[in-house]
Amino acid sequence: SLLWLLGAMGANTSQVSDLSESQSIRTLIGPESISENEPFWNQLISFTFTSPTCSGDAKLLEEVVVPLAKTLIENNPRSGNFGSLVRVFLGRTKELKISTECQDQLFIWQAHNALFLVRCLLKVFIREISEEELHLQFSYQARAPGTYESNCEDLLEELICNLVHLIVEVPLLDITYNILFEAVTTLLVLLSYQLFQKDILREGRIYRYLTRGRCLSLTSRLVKTLLYNFIRQEKCPPPAHIFQPQADGGGLLYGLASGVASGLWSVFTLGGAGSKAGVEQEQNPLPLSNQSLLLLLVLANLTDGPDCPNPFKQAVTCFKNTQDTSSIPSPQPHTFQINFNSLYTALCEHQRSDQATLLLYTLLHQNPNMKTYVLSRTDMENLVMPILEILYHVEDRNSHHVYMALIILLILTEDDTFNRSIHEVLLKNISWYTERALTEISLGSLLILVVIRTIQFNMTRTRDKYLHTNCLAALANMSAQFRCLHQYAAQRIISLFALLSKKHNKVLEQATQSLQRPLGADDNTAALPDYVSVSTSSEEEGEVQAQDLSVIEEVIRMLLEIINSCLSNSLHHNPNLVYALLYKRELFEQFRSHPSFQDIMQNLDTVIGFFSQRLEQAGTDLSVERVQEVIKKGAVALPKDRLKKFPELKFKYVEEDQPEDFFIPYVWSLVFNSAVGLYWNSQGIELFSMDSP
Repeated sequence: SLLWLLGAMGANTSQVSDLSESQSIRTLIGPESISENEPFWNQLISFTFTSPTCSGDAKLLEEVVVPLAKTLIENNPRSGNFGSLVRVFLGRTKELKISTECQDQLFIWQAHNALFLVRCLLKVFIREISEEELHLQFSYQARAPGTYESNCEDLLEELICNLVHLIVEVPLLDITYNILFEAVTTLLVLLSYQLFQKDILREGRIYRYLTRGRCLSLTSRLVKTLLYNFIRQEKCPPPAHIFQPQADGGGLLYGLASGVASGLWSVFTLGGAGSKAGVEQEQNPLPLSNQSLLLLLVLANLTDGPDCPNPFKQAVTCFKNTQDTSSIPSPQPHTFQINFNSLYTALCEHQRSDQATLLLYTLLHQNPNMKTYVLSRTDMENLVMPILEILYHVEDRNSHHVYMALIILLILTEDDTFNRSIHEVLLKNISWYTERALTEISLGSLLILVVIRTIQFNMTRTRDKYLHTNCLAALANMSAQFRCLHQYAAQRIISLFALLSKKHNKVLEQATQSLQRPLGADDNTAALPDYVSVSTSSEEEGEVQAQDLSVIEEVIRMLLEIINSCLSNSLHHNPNLVYALLYKRELFEQFRSHPSFQDIMQNLDTVIGFFSQRLEQAGTDLSVERVQEVIKKGAVALPKDRLKKFPELKFKYVEEDQPEDFFIPYVWSLVFNSAVGLYWNSQGIELFSMDSP
């Protein structure tokens, strides 16, 4: 039969290998040219197939397709069959919109199958041949071997424009879900040249077709559609909805019976029909949503061309809310309107995935309209809680996801209204916070707890200075507005200080020891702390320790500034912090005369001295409640001018120079790891090392 059934999940490999045995496929990849109006093409694209959504099936499919595609690369210059297949697909898409309106499922199904074949072959072509050679593969036509017409239409550009048109024009319905998924996936595959290059690609034919020329006018519609695909989170349609017999008794099944052998009829569905129900489907029940988000991130992170900025990035930075009725026309190109409320809800619900967190970062950092909207929400906890949960599970997340979550917090804490309002939101019983039962805590105090926990995790494990800096910057931004800190949050601030001073003393001691060691003594006798690398000479070792000391002192200084900022701006709102400070006051003794901390210690000394005196006057053996009462009264009595004023602590997130060196490998690592139904062999991937996220 000309129908070949490629195994559904759990099917045995022999069914997949039927693909290489299929006579139609053999003819397609063979040396003989097949003219476009032959019935062969209709038969070729009338197969029934379960498209893989799980990586196991995608790998199986890839392994079968590779040798077939390589044979086609050899024979296509003579046969031109690849170009003919592309033209068969293009011919069918012209009527797709009408087919959708007429519910002509057979037509959509065949167009989908043709595109699926094109995508599978393209994926291997891109791995095997350069972009210029790929362009040639599109242009070969059946003539004398190896000749082609240079004046014929550019079929690659035609395909790309057609896919963009399809995504923006064809409405998302049960019967169009799969072809829309396939169109998004094919664009992702066409852009995958980047995976096989160590350097960031800044030019290229596919890049030009997408960012200039005929596709340019569709930029805002493509970005908007991809965003709505993410927002809608449509599940894969159940098999029953894909092909339904027409009510008049003729219709689809009749058409199939006459057009193709219906003996092997089974339903086309993404990852589903007749397979182990739902296991993989549950893991990724939203293939179109996921794939659209990945494509959007890839497009938005393309580099600017030498003479033209990336239009997709422009569209992402300037779109507006549908509720925004201001009549001022936007000066930026590619602007459009989208429902911010729906986008905000989708972002809140999907922060577990790297790609949704990366989208949130991109919008907060680059789109001022979206940033203003997010900060105006009165339900910020819905967004902040999932971000805190990412940070809380820092050991299970890749470092890039943690960075993005932290930078999002840093961007939010640049806003004083945010810093005030988070202390007014009360949360009850946070199930994921397992170190201690928190029956009731403000969002602000929880944020402080999670950020401090991230710093402590970083001190013991990753020791990443960049992580420290961002954590402390977020706390510093919030510090002047700390309100009614939970006693546990106040304790953790002071115990972080205790941990840092202990570490400081340890490094100081070792630095002193290594200076006193006689020359020629064995360099490695001193037990080095785990964060100092064992070096070969005392001189180098001393340098490392001096460096460590300055980093720790920098962090201590910043933490003291955070405590000081809270005390000088809102002491009367934070009796729990004063209590924790008094309880551990001996910790601060050693830093009083230290030249790096003298100025900042003055205020802490004043506060400790003032409250210690009041407690002495209140008598001995005071209960906790009595101490708290003395502190509350004292806080009101302490004259404001007794505390020295320091400049306000404010940090702003600024993207590094050449951010593409970080973001492009990151985005493609997400495509590599979580694109639905796409499997790449890790050999030959040059853009990132395989142990990166």
